[in-house]
Amino acid sequence: MEHLTIRANGAAFHVAKIGTGRPLLLLHGWPEFWLTWEPVMTRLAGRFTLYAPDLRGFGDSDKPERPFGPDQQAADMLALMDALGLAQAGIVGHDVGGALMQPLARSVPGRIAGLFFFDFVYPGIGPRMAEPDRLNNIWYQSFHQMEMAPALVGATRESCRRYIGHFLTAWSHRKHAFDDVLDAFTDNFLKEGNLAGGFAHYRAAHAGRVRMMKGEAPALPPIDVPTCVRWAEHDPLFPFEWTDRLGETFSNLDLAMLPGVGHFPHREDPDRAASEIATFFTRIGWR
Repeated sequence: MEHLTIRANGAAFHVAKIGTGRPLLLLHGWPEFWLTWEPVMTRLAGRFTLYAPDLRGFGDSDKPERPFGPDQQAADMLALMDALGLAQAGIVGHDVGGALMQPLARSVPGRIAGLFFFDFVYPGIGPRMAEPDRLNNIWYQSFHQMEMAPALVGATRESCRRYIGHFLTAWSHRKHAFDDVLDAFTDNFLKEGNLAGGFAHYRAAHAGRVRMMKGEAPALPPIDVPTCVRWAEHDPLFPFEWTDRLGETFSNLDLAMLPGVGHFPHREDPDRAASEIATFFTRIGWR
């Protein structure tokens, strides 16, 4: 695994790179950083060149000085593609990564060979996220708005480990998926600015999510880029039933359920995740 520092859009980004072949850009979610993709990257390295950046605010990339959401992160990733010399790339994303892939695809569809998503937020979820039996699942999004949240979570190594570990376990169906890297994840989020940097995404996205939950999200044109979505069977955050309106956001959609996994398919079943990614990009001729 090669580790690069790339300057783009006024910031320094840490990027993990491995493999040979057509480029794929892998975009992580929260509470994650590049390391979440390592099992998939090693499985695909013989077929693709994999780039896994730490998004701004995460890992060893620079930290934002203000709330920093999907639109700003999409601009970062376009600038990063330019800095890496990628005229076109396949994009793979999950969770936060999936959120920023949508404005990226709308702004520069010609730069994107195809989009591959694991579970993520899209406008069609709408008010369902705010239904009374769902609110307990998204309490953290409100907590992350609080100025004192980073200090509370990062008060001790144990408090950080418990907080980050809670989500990695509770949102997984295969509960031991992150056991071997939990210490590394804890160390990552204890680095200066990383808790606040991750929370900055939620602070920036808050107003848009409230509009979505009120059913007031603005209508956006569909994304025409070839798109593959593999949605987990057992995601406690985003049930598979919520995929019913994906066709309104993606006009060229291949959707299927991934059985036996929760919110983190790429960690819970990396063999299947890597196979699905490779199959899609091979099918659309990105090989």
